[in-house]
Amino acid sequence: MTRSAVQWLPTSTHFGLRLAETLGIVGHEIILHRFPDGELRATVGPAATTTIVCCSLNQPNEKLIALLFAAEALRRGGAKRLVLVSPYLGYMRQDAAFHPGEAISQRAIGTLLASTFDCVITFDAHLHRTPNLAGVFPGIEAHNLSAAPAIEAVLRADTVAPTTVVVGPDEESRSWVADIAGRLGLSYSVARKVRRTDQSVQIAFPDTTLFAGRPVLFIDDIVSSGGTLTACAEALAASGASSIEAIIVHALFPPAFMTEFGRAGIRSVRSTNSVPHPTNAIRLDDLLARALRREVVGMPETGSPP
Repeated sequence: MTRSAVQWLPTSTHFGLRLAETLGIVGHEIILHRFPDGELRATVGPAATTTIVCCSLNQPNEKLIALLFAAEALRRGGAKRLVLVSPYLGYMRQDAAFHPGEAISQRAIGTLLASTFDCVITFDAHLHRTPNLAGVFPGIEAHNLSAAPAIEAVLRADTVAPTTVVVGPDEESRSWVADIAGRLGLSYSVARKVRRTDQSVQIAFPDTTLFAGRPVLFIDDIVSSGGTLTACAEALAASGASSIEAIIVHALFPPAFMTEFGRAGIRSVRSTNSVPHPTNAIRLDDLLARALRREVVGMPETGSPP
């Protein structure tokens, strides 16, 4: 049996195929077939002792079923260690029951995946009240990698103006925004956000004079409805920002929203390739390959996972 291999769901071909090539190991696409009644059939490639399964969990419901089926087939085929690579990890928002009767999706999905895989690797999981990723996946390894080094490399190549202000949408983004700003020697500011609905937020900045005549770089981990990004851009434009650009780790919003972002004053939007999207401009492949080298038997690590 092969000692290590990569397999991927069709929606994560952009990651799985490149990982197999970078790591120099066998790769297979997991074939999905839909029956007329909506049920799925999953067909995996030959199992390896350590099998890395790639699936970004945006639009997660059907993918979770496919992962469950793929893991069953791989275990039965002889896989001893299953590593789930999910650059975007869905269902992390609901980490508490905010109203009576609500399910805690983070706990339910964490338990399901922990019972199926031996290790989970993701990027910048949307954790609020959960202190770390290990708390989501009881009893298995869990690695929450940062996209910051990849974002820093792209921004350094751009030669960002030293007067640029890095902006985050809320207090939860402060450590993330401060990290990026610190890497580049830039000032930063964090907005105060009051969410009214899924798509309606109110934004205020503690010192709007900071933005007058200066370029702004907005950074957020997830953009799905676009409400926060639009509200921030409108507030920044009203404060006299000379330009507004956005960088997003996980771009979940429909591409059609780009027109609305432009009307709000955003000059460009770039995202990582954690989720396939027209705005993808920052590749996480090298960071992920570095973190996975220890899973490939006999391959020396080139450094610790970032």
